[in-house]
This record gives sequence, structure tokens and C-alpha cells, in this order.
Amino acid sequence: MKKRTKLILLTMILTTPVAFGAAHDHEKKADAPAAAKPYTYKTPKLNRAQFDALLAKPEQLLIVDVRRPDELSKIGGFPFYFSVQAKEIENSLAFIPKDRDIVTVSNHAGRAGATADLLAAKGFHVVGAVGAQNYEEEGGKLAKIEIPAPKPTAEQKK
Repeated sequence: MKKRTKLILLTMILTTPVAFGAAHDHEKKADAPAAAKPYTYKTPKLNRAQFDALLAKPEQLLIVDVRRPDELSKIGGFPFYFSVQAKEIENSLAFIPKDRDIVTVSNHAGRAGATADLLAAKGFHVVGAVGAQNYEEEGGKLAKIEIPAPKPTAEQKK
């Protein structure tokens, strides 16, 4: 009986680090950020230099920013743009001119690429998609959008 107990204890001691090590490795993988999805859209993904060249001719360009308002205010954006969330783009087609070069914008160009492909399929002249955060990482400057403080209500003025 003593031999059996010692054997069980020895087995537990030897296998415990393996079990805890495996659990610890799993935790590390869960905490690690997910790898960025590869860009798989037909519309070209623009780098900073390509986008800056287009920005030099604002009269020919329409920037369609498909991010949420909180993303725009937190991350920043470009000085002139048409803002419509990606999920609402089909409802906004009538407001997008067909006589301009269009660049779509999202944080890392994922939603921008999908939106650009959709717009191109609908007959718009889409020249590229850009990620605002990618642009900034490449040395580009984003315009930070200041959210005005709410105006005091009549009750607050008293």
C-alpha cells in the first residue's frame, strides 16, 4: 500500500508541472493579440505616399470614412471626408458623387477595402483604401477631432 501511495504521489509530482505549463501556455496564447487579417480585397490598399499624392488634389478626391464616430474622435482622421459607417453604405449611395476619385478609410483598411469593392461594383471610381492607423504609423499626420462640450441646459444655468 505504501508503495502504491508513493507511486501515485510521484506520478502527480511529475505530471503537475506539465499540466500547469500547458495551462500557462494556453493563457499566453489567449492574451496575445490576434494577428492582423491579410488584406484580400480587389481595391488596392494605399500606403502613405500614395494617399498623400491623392490628397494633393482635393478637388478631385472624395474620402469616404466608414468608421464609427467614436473611432474618428479617438484616433483622428483626415481634414475632409464623407462619414458613413460601413454597415450603412448601401443606404447612402445617392449621396456619393460618381465624378470623383474615391478613397475609403477605416482603421487598418479592412472595412475600407470591403466598402471600396462594393462601391466599385456599383459603378463608383474607387482608387484605393487606406487605414488611418497605418497611415499614422508610416509618419502621416491625422487631424484630431475635438468633440465640443455639451451646452448647458436651462436647468444647469440656474
